[in-house]
Formats: sequence, C-alpha cells, structure tokens
Amino acid sequence: MSRAELRFSELFRADLFRTATFRLTLAFVVAIIAAMALQFGLVYGQMNGYEQQRSTDLLQREADQLLQESPAQLEYEVRERSKTDLRVILNGAALFDMNRNRIAGDIKKWPVGLEVSPRTQRLWDAPPGDTPYEMRYLAVEVEGAQGNRDRILVLARSLHMANELRYITKRAALMSVVPIVVFALMAGIFLSHRALGRVKDMHEAIDRIMDGDLHERLPTGRERDDIERLAVSVNRMLDRLEHLLDEIRDVGNDIAHDLRTPLARVKARLERVSSITNDPAALQGAIERATLDLEQCFSVITALLRIGEIENGRRRAGFAMLDLRELLAGVVDLYEPIAETEGILLEVVDSDKAVPLFGDMDLLNEVLANLVDNAIKFTPAPGTVRLSAGLGADGSSWLRVSDTGIGIAEEERKAVMGRFYRSDKSRHVPGSGLGLSLVSAILRLHGASVDIVSARPGHTLPGAVFTIHFAPATPV
Repeated sequence: MSRAELRFSELFRADLFRTATFRLTLAFVVAIIAAMALQFGLVYGQMNGYEQQRSTDLLQREADQLLQESPAQLEYEVRERSKTDLRVILNGAALFDMNRNRIAGDIKKWPVGLEVSPRTQRLWDAPPGDTPYEMRYLAVEVEGAQGNRDRILVLARSLHMANELRYITKRAALMSVVPIVVFALMAGIFLSHRALGRVKDMHEAIDRIMDGDLHERLPTGRERDDIERLAVSVNRMLDRLEHLLDEIRDVGNDIAHDLRTPLARVKARLERVSSITNDPAALQGAIERATLDLEQCFSVITALLRIGEIENGRRRAGFAMLDLRELLAGVVDLYEPIAETEGILLEVVDSDKAVPLFGDMDLLNEVLANLVDNAIKFTPAPGTVRLSAGLGADGSSWLRVSDTGIGIAEEERKAVMGRFYRSDKSRHVPGSGLGLSLVSAILRLHGASVDIVSARPGHTLPGAVFTIHFAPATPV
C-alpha cells in the first residue's frame, strides 16, 4: 500500500468515528444501557417487594396456625419441627419465656432488637466468622402450661430467595450488556462506513464542481433518506446557480453589445472632429451627439443598477396602503399630452369603488409608466391605450394595460420580460430593452404576476393586454 493510500485509509477510519451515524449509534448504545439499568431496577424492586410481602404473609399464617395448638403440642412442634411448613418455609422457630430465655426451638438466643409485636420485623444476624445476613422475624405471645400468656413464640424466615433472584437478575443484565453493546457498535460502524462512502462520492463531485465543472451534480440513488434529500436539494441549487450564471454571462454580453455601439459612435465622432480645428459648429454638434450617446450608456447602467436594487428587496421600506385608481389617474395626467401628440387615445375605465393595494407608490408608478410608454410607442395612430383596475372575488387586486398596437408574438411573451430582449418588431424603436425587466423586478418585489395576451387575436394589429395580479391587500 502506498503512502497516499495509507494516509487516506487513516483519514477514512478517523472520519468513520466522527460521522453522525456513528455518534447516533453511540447515543443509542447509551440509551440501551440506561434502559437496561432502569429495567433491572424495576425488576429488582418488584422482586424485593414481592419476596418481603410473601415472607410476611408466610410468617403470619404459620403464627396463626400455631396459636391454635395447645401449649404442649405447640412446644412439641417447635422443638421437633414436626410439620412440613416448619421445616421448609421457616428457617427458625423457638419458644421463649417472658424473660427472653429459650424454652425450646432452634433459635438459641433472643435476637438483638426484636420486639414482641404482631407485625413482622427485619433484623440482621451476624454469626461469628460469617457474613451478616438479613432475616424476617415475628414474635407473639402464646399461652403457657398454666393457661397464661407467659410465653413468646418467635418465628424466622430468611430472605435468601430475594438475594438469589437479585443475583440472577444482576448477572443476566451484565451478561446481556456486552453482546448488545458489541452488536450495536458493529452495526454503527457498518452504517457509518456505508454513509461515509456516499459522503466521499459527494465530496469528490463537489471538488469537481469547485474546479470549474458546473455541469457536475452530486450522485443520487433510490434511497429516500436525509443524505439523498440533501443531495437532491443541492443539485436543484446547482441547477439554479448554473442558470443564474448563464443569465449573468448573457447579461454581460448584452451590456457589452448595447454599450459598444454608442461608445464606438462617440469614439468615431471625437476622432473625426479632432481633425477639425476651425469649425466651431461642427465641433459643437459632435459634442452634442457624443453627449447623447453617453447618456444612452448611462441610462443602461442606471437601469441595471435599479433592477439590482429592486431585486435585492431594498425598497420594501416604502410600502404603504394605496388606491390603484389614484395611480391610474396620475399616469394618465402625465402621458395624455404625449398620447395626443402621437394620435393615440389614452383612456381609463374607472372603478366604482376603491382598489386597495399594499405597495410602493413610486415603484408602481414606474411599472405603469413603462407599460403605458411601450403601449404608446408600439401603437400606430389612430389607436387606443386603455387602463383599468379592479378587485377579484378573493379580494385580490388587478391592473390592466391594453392597446391596439402591433402586439407581442406568443412565443416571445415570456422572453420580453428578460433583460435586453428586443423583438424584431421593436428594433426600429429606440430603447435598451430593460423597461420590462424593471417591471418584472418590481412585480416580484410586490409578489405579483403578469399575464400577456392579445387584445384582438387574428387582427392585423392584434394589440397586447398586460394584466398584473396582486395578492390581497394585507400589510406585512
């Protein structure tokens, strides 16, 4: 194995234990161990409680049976342990007098701390040289030979069964932890290795993308897990970025094309006029024409900056409630003299009630001004440009500009909203091709959409109808 391969293998193993899958497996192992400890605690508590209650019931049952015997028979049974229950169930039985002296039985002396009571008591016995152990005692008064209650019956039962069950449970829990943890770790290593292999393929694809291969995409498969969904989302993002980069490249080419012509004219005129030294009129004319060409360049740059500013959403501070009818009235007052000069009838279809909208008055004026200006430019005289606004059934507002001009071909209706697009019908009209791009940017800022259709399909002059649909007027 080469040094590079060895280095990669070491890094791969190091990354293996840092993957989210492996860390999740470790967390799952800890959760398993905690669950097993909790289960052991619950089982131990239940067994311990059950055995203690069982010992109490057995002692009290045996005491009740022995109390029914005669004093002589009781003494005999305690001394000889004649009954099976006394031999099997009880670990000790004895009779004591009231001075705690043993009369009969296998409990040699009075247990330390034992009191005469109908309730069972838990005490610890500590035999010499042996490990202390827990016992459960019951001490009750019984009749003696004289018919008086001058004797004490002491019964004892060991809790060794509970200790044995506790030991078995603990041992089983400890023995089961090791294989469960090993299995979980092996599963975690396998899943992490598999996930890391997919991540490695993605890293290699990303490296190729960073090296300039913008057509490269992250590998995807049939699995519908988080990594797969992430890869699909990143691929969609890369598609979008590639599309935007293509647009930027196209815009750069369009800017260079649109600026090259006026700048070339400026250069040619200045070179031509530089040879003229005694003609002030020619010099002044060249300067004026160069100024107009430069103003055209500046208008393109200004429009691009305006579009960028609007697309970045920096103008939302100017949003307020407004009435679209006032917007229409202002634009008609501005463009009516221009329309009359061109032989165009500019009219407004007035709404009988307010058309509210939450937006920027200045930007919407710019939208309407661009649409009306284009409608006048591309409508031969005599023609009509009609403006209208209204409310939809759901409370949304709409704005419409229609004309009787040359119209827009159906296959160009989407393209005209892009930057620098000029259709064949409009190349004879001065302009930069950025007006409708500015309109599109402003409408996106307002969350609005625009539809373009023909006003008179099949007609020599089909005209165009721009309908803008706004969302319901709700202040943000």
